[in-house]
Amino acid sequence: MMANITLTNVAAELTEVAARLRDCTVKVKSGSLGVGSGVIWQSDGLIITNAHVATSNRATVELADGRVFDAVRTQFDPQQDLAALKIVVTDLTAATIGNSEALRVGELVLAVGNPFADSGAVTTGIIYANNQQAVMADLQLYPGNSGGPLADCQGLVVGINTMIVNGLAVAVKSNTVERFLQANRREQLGVTLQPVLLDRRSLGLLVLSILPGSAAETAGVQIGDVLVGVSGRLFTSMNDLTKYLHESKAMPIQLLRGGQQFLIYVAVQAGKTAVEAT
Repeated sequence: MMANITLTNVAAELTEVAARLRDCTVKVKSGSLGVGSGVIWQSDGLIITNAHVATSNRATVELADGRVFDAVRTQFDPQQDLAALKIVVTDLTAATIGNSEALRVGELVLAVGNPFADSGAVTTGIIYANNQQAVMADLQLYPGNSGGPLADCQGLVVGINTMIVNGLAVAVKSNTVERFLQANRREQLGVTLQPVLLDRRSLGLLVLSILPGSAAETAGVQIGDVLVGVSGRLFTSMNDLTKYLHESKAMPIQLLRGGQQFLIYVAVQAGKTAVEAT
């Protein structure tokens, strides 16, 4: 009897997890291809899918509740098979993103997608391998699953399903997706950065190049400048600048030049970054 109660509880929990994942999974149609899948990565309308699903600059996205939106492709990386789409809507049910590096072989996972144009189909399996390039799982994927979420048993999205190889599902890791998005946010500033250690606790971001016509060039940022902090908060990781740019519309960035410290003011609006020097 106890075993039956336990199995019933597990089944109920997985059903609830699957329902949450279906709410943050969308249908994506781009170009002349059939329907693929995507994941609501942020509640402000950011959708992540595969590059081979979002083959053109514009797409159509259908939410789980049946609403349909025109989408614009804002990022595209065919080498990593990733694309970002943006729809004009707010307060969406976004996925909860997990740490793909924490996945263990044998761990239970779920895949959600739209195979053969079905909505929110769910399959389950276990992690077969988790290497630097991708997550591999022993579960079924079908045409239309591409771009949908691979999630752990708690519903944390740990990958974007992309293909089948030798009968195994292959997913782009969630940590790879985050790096893909961070690169775009740094590009909004118009600089290429390299981390440099300033002391035991402080990290600087050395400006290696500046995009012509970018906000950074307009502000007078120079190659060789070292960005050290935002609003009095010193950087401790490479991702800090990205995080601060994303969470606030306007902020002062501290930089070092020739042993002296300067401030530049950054204003982020509608996905673009404008910078003014002071």
